[in-house]
Amino acid sequence: MLSKNQLGFLYMFMSVCAFSIMDLIVKWSDSYPLGQVLFFRGFFGLVFYFFIIPRDRLKNFYYTKRAGLHFLRCLFGLIALISIFIALRNLPLATVVSISFAAPIFTTIFSIFFLSEKVGLYRWLAVIVGFIGIVVISEPGFSSLNIYFIYPIIFCLGLSYVAIAIRQLSTTEPIWLIALNFSAVITIASFFTIPFGWIMPDIKDLILLSFIGIFGGVANLWLSQSYKFSEVSLVTPLKYLALVFAIIFGYLIWNEVPSIKTLLGALLVIISSIIIFRREVALKKQVSVPRHE
Repeated sequence: MLSKNQLGFLYMFMSVCAFSIMDLIVKWSDSYPLGQVLFFRGFFGLVFYFFIIPRDRLKNFYYTKRAGLHFLRCLFGLIALISIFIALRNLPLATVVSISFAAPIFTTIFSIFFLSEKVGLYRWLAVIVGFIGIVVISEPGFSSLNIYFIYPIIFCLGLSYVAIAIRQLSTTEPIWLIALNFSAVITIASFFTIPFGWIMPDIKDLILLSFIGIFGGVANLWLSQSYKFSEVSLVTPLKYLALVFAIIFGYLIWNEVPSIKTLLGALLVIISSIIIFRREVALKKQVSVPRHE
């Protein structure tokens, strides 16, 4: 019988694996229109949340008094999701994952404006270190005017506001409703891209595209379960396994070999996010930053 902390580790590990596989399939799906991929992410991710709605909320599961904040969470989440999908299709896997770790840096800055939090010297130093890491990773892209390097940064900005919005919403709203609304918005938004041309997938591709939503859905559920069973400070460092998976998958499938600059920048970004994480744990704040799902 596993202890609560062991269960937390297991759920976090499975969540990281599921997110990594989802990223892998998104990168593979570049022959399909982006809007069509969004549909599979939203629709098949939506299915899971109906299984965890409490019975007493089945008739009014959609009810909320904070529709405006839900809308903003979904809007910025959608921007983040589109940005990370574009980045995954056009940049090396390890590069995208490395820059995505910078989300806590922007969350720290946003918390000043949206939550009126005071940020001390250590976290400001961490922010600076993180930005240096981003510049080190992106420098080849900026110097050659590769516009795609901006998308993982947009993802971090969008995700950071999402983290703030979820922190505000979770004081009154159930997590399943926050996630369900986001999946519903993704699905609805994808329908507006149909006129731009969707492609009829064959059976194999249909299954793979469906897995984008399935893995995205279960990854979020497992992430929530991980934080439920174990302390955030114990399981959060496991998320950096995503970079290891990205390097392995990128090399084996696309023959991508991360440069020394990418690895050095990733190390700086990871150090930065760990400093922010440890300081917020010391201050007893909720530090979990959800991914783009």
